[in-house]
Amino acid sequence: MKIIEGKLSLNGSEKIAVINGRFNHIITDRLVEGAQDAFLRHGGNKDNIELILVPGAFEIPFALEKALSSGKYDAVCCVGAVIRGSTPHFDYISAEATKGIATVGLKYGKPVANGVLTTDTIEQAIERAGSKAGNKGAEAMVTIIEMLDLYSEMA
Repeated sequence: MKIIEGKLSLNGSEKIAVINGRFNHIITDRLVEGAQDAFLRHGGNKDNIELILVPGAFEIPFALEKALSSGKYDAVCCVGAVIRGSTPHFDYISAEATKGIATVGLKYGKPVANGVLTTDTIEQAIERAGSKAGNKGAEAMVTIIEMLDLYSEMA
């Protein structure tokens, strides 16, 4: 049986956008750093990664639609942080951000990673932005790298 899977290396020509929902920037800045570090460590060219800033997680799908429709990027890594509060706002924002990212990604058939944290506490977000639980921005970028290679293997 032939197995088709992506490898974790870039050839340096891939153009990647990172879309960051700035709200909770103390967390999301670390996610962006993790994504950029993973991109460079796996062979990405520093001139081929761009950061697109939006106000929060809810706005990520709108920027993603614009980025992918431009044809400028081979893939997009989305990062943000939605932290539960005392109102149902968390449920609506996290659901719409997730649904929007998935819908837009499917529409354009290009690799899109969802690195938007949805946590109950600020402590959980800190853990996922580079402390105990690793850096989910880096993990999202690694997903992009593997999927780019997988797409090329399937062409």
